[in-house]
Amino acid sequence: MEEVLTIAQIEAQFDSEWILVGDPQTNEALEVRSGKVLWHSRDRDEVYRKAVELRPKRSAMLYTGKMPKDTAVVL
Repeated sequence: MEEVLTIAQIEAQFDSEWILVGDPQTNEALEVRSGKVLWHSRDRDEVYRKAVELRPKRSAMLYTGKMPKDTAVVL
């Protein structure tokens, strides 16, 4: 997809999926506000493999679902 979508459009179109976003536009807190959806899947590993294959110059990875309560995220 070459169309730039806002984060609201991405979340509406790809519910509970992992999203590889190309050329992400971010706010001052580095939260993704918009970008091009390069790949999406419910399988996180598939999206990571596609990122390695495509090697986008600038990208971000998003998850549009809700994290289960008491989930810890390690960066």
